[in-house]
Amino acid sequence: MNPMRWTAQKLGAQPWLPRFAPMIVGSDKALQRLTRGRLTIMLATGLDELVLQVPGRRSGVLRTTPLLTVPHEDAWYVVGSNWGGPKPPEWVANLRAAEDPTITFRGRTVAVDARELVGAERERIWPVLLETWPNYQMYAERTDRVLPVFRLTPR
Repeated sequence: MNPMRWTAQKLGAQPWLPRFAPMIVGSDKALQRLTRGRLTIMLATGLDELVLQVPGRRSGVLRTTPLLTVPHEDAWYVVGSNWGGPKPPEWVANLRAAEDPTITFRGRTVAVDARELVGAERERIWPVLLETWPNYQMYAERTDRVLPVFRLTPR
């Protein structure tokens, strides 16, 4: 395993990490702006990242959120884990309400259809997600809520 990926997984498992989320996300956004989306913090770890662009459900202001993604078959998968916190991240509600979400993946912006997976469909993809980021299982155990999983496909 890539030593940077191992380090990312160890850091991602720490219960104190969410306190640093604003700094991490802000740094990642700055790096992506400087490189027009071609470089991300996750790239150094061998993990894939996309930037989700959806309007805020209440404000209508465009929100951009870098997210760990699992490209699989013809789609990208994202999980609303919030490091296992009691509430889902804000982007989850915004994505649920969005009519025309877009993502930027490896410097290319794509309009996507987003579908939240439930039941057997969610269970089928869960092991694939854990292969990429085993910490999702730990996050699921930290909270009483079901971590939402979204399948994003090019429109």
